[in-house]
Amino acid sequence: MYPRLRTLTVTTAVCATSLLAVPHAVAEVEPGGWQSVSPSHTVQERGCGQVDGLTFRLTCSTASGDQRAERRYATYTGGTRQFEGYFRINDLSGTRISLKQTFHESGSGPYFMLAVERGGRLYAVHGGTTLSNAGTVGATVRVNTVHAVGDEHRTYINGSLKHSYDSPGGSFYDKFGAYRTNSGNGTATVEWSGIRFWRK
Repeated sequence: MYPRLRTLTVTTAVCATSLLAVPHAVAEVEPGGWQSVSPSHTVQERGCGQVDGLTFRLTCSTASGDQRAERRYATYTGGTRQFEGYFRINDLSGTRISLKQTFHESGSGPYFMLAVERGGRLYAVHGGTTLSNAGTVGATVRVNTVHAVGDEHRTYINGSLKHSYDSPGGSFYDKFGAYRTNSGNGTATVEWSGIRFWRK
């Protein structure tokens, strides 16, 4: 092997090893002490909901019934949890579609729901607070939720804190995808990427 090619090969191998060794433990929002975790999940398809990898579709415009396409992650009961994901709405002929939920399993159910209206308004379903107008068709949006169980739930859109909410104790889990709210309807196609979780 020529010396220059050998050097390049060794350098490439070292770089690859270094990249593999970098832990995904540095969170994008809120510094300090995060540990990367990989909770298990199940896929939920109900009504006209369809899941293909990280693409979630509601294929009907039905305004009633259980229409959902989503991933449901493992239950957690304490500490502070962070979720990060990127979504892009590829099609939205419907409106008021839930994109991400923090579900209070031992309490009243959907404790926090991030939804989108036609036109791109992102809002908290409970209370109706507008978080951003970044959810337009074709735009990629980063979502982080930081949940200190028994203290507070915070939501970041594209790295900026947009919503804070008192949190009870109990058991919770994360969900994301495309889910018709009580006042919404499809159709919708949402593509998610870059899903990561941390805890501390």
